[in-house]
Formats: sequence, structure tokens, C-alpha cells
Amino acid sequence: MTDLSAAHDAAVTDRARLAGSAYDGDRDLAARQSLYRWQTPRYDLPGLVAERLGGVRGRVVDIGCGNGTYIRRLRRDRPDLTVLGLDIAPGILAGVPGPVAVAEATRLPLAAGSVDAALAMHMLYHVPDIPRAVRELARIVTRDGSVIASTNSDRDKPELDDLWQRAAGDVLGVDRGPARISLGARFSLEKAPALLGEQFGRVEVVELPGTIHVPDPEPVVAYMASYRAWADQHDVPFDATVERARERVTDHIERNGTFEITCLAGVLVCRR
Repeated sequence: MTDLSAAHDAAVTDRARLAGSAYDGDRDLAARQSLYRWQTPRYDLPGLVAERLGGVRGRVVDIGCGNGTYIRRLRRDRPDLTVLGLDIAPGILAGVPGPVAVAEATRLPLAAGSVDAALAMHMLYHVPDIPRAVRELARIVTRDGSVIASTNSDRDKPELDDLWQRAAGDVLGVDRGPARISLGARFSLEKAPALLGEQFGRVEVVELPGTIHVPDPEPVVAYMASYRAWADQHDVPFDATVERARERVTDHIERNGTFEITCLAGVLVCRR
């Protein structure tokens, strides 16, 4: 889904929807994260981030920290760093080791030049005003500080898009139904360098291509169902489409052994 409508933007960035439904706990986020356990090559993304912060000393803030994946890794591998987690969703912060706080990426409660590095991992597409959030990232880091962001490509997981449209078509009695919502399209790997480049002179893109071979239908179904907060955006009965997708992917695995998903994500390392 690359045709971004006003309704799509509003749904992806709606603060009440994000804090009260999509990320009121970590069930749905964890379902999306868990799919990568079958990816080849399997990237240690928190480890990659920790490595990129090897020369950083002092204070790191994880903006949109979600369920604390990166915070836990940095606390383990870099106990010398002071790490702060920020997110708009109080519910998902409940299980994250502190200090954490509720905050907006466009209005960070931090002084200018007060952190040595900032993380914005798979979250900037949820910010209504992305350029303003990028300006905030540039404001809070020191002159020689780093910002590390991540997102997915527009070409990420096309097999899941196809599965959804075919399942939706079955439910609606047509060949192919409407596309599922694309959370990352507003800040895709293709768009991100230009958006970040408005404030940072150096933006290094580290692409992370891979293939997921899932031997069981349930992780695929859980991934599809994790978009329930946006069920009203799919123009098709959501639960019925998820169940039809379950039938399709189960049949595919019985015939082929696994369900194959092509992935392309990326990490962007930004400096002035």
C-alpha cells in the first residue's frame, strides 16, 4: 500500500489508537517481532545498535521504546551508559525497566544537546509531523552525537500483502480484496534518508535483507492479527479475513513445508 490517503495517515498516527489499542500492551508488537526468529540471515538488531554505539559515552534516549527490547540490551551490554526510555503508550511502558516516561517525539522533554545518542527504532512512521520529530532528534543530541533510526522497505514482506489480499478476496467473493494497511509507508527505507537528511549531514543506510521460512501457520496468523487496532481501515471483515488467511497459509505449509516471506528492513545511522 503505497498510495497514502489522509485516512491512512490519520489512522497510523492517531494517538488515542496507538496508546489505547495498538500499544496498550506488548502482545501485538511481540507478535510482529517474533516472526523474525525464522529469518535467514538472522540479525541481532539490538546487538547491531549496541555495536554502533560503541564510541558513545554518557546518556542515550530510546524514543518510542515500545516493550524495551533495546533498553534491556543496552543495560546488559553497556552498563556504563545512562539509558532513558520514552513512549506515548503508558501501557507498553509498564513492563520496561526504568527510568521511562510518557512523551511525544515532537515535544521531547529534554534540553538541547543533552543526550549523546538517540534511538528511533521502527517508530517515526507513527509520528504525525515527521520533519518536526527529526528536528527534535537533532536538537537533543550533542554536536558530535548520533541518531539511530530503523524502518522497513516498501518492498518488505510482499507475501503477507498478497496473502491478505487473497484472503480478503475470498471473504468478499472477488479475486483480490483491498490491501492491508501499511504502517511504515510514511517513513519507509526509501523515504527515510531524505527525511533524516534535512537535519543530518551524514545518513548511513545499513540494509538488512532476509528471508523468513515459517514452518507453522500460527506465527503468520498472529502477525496478521496484530493489526487489529487498524481493523476498521481494511475495508473487509477483519476476523473473517484473518481466519481465511489461516486456512490459506495452513494449506500452503502442508504442501510446501514452510511459508516463505521476503524481508527488507534497514538501520539508519545519522550524524551531523
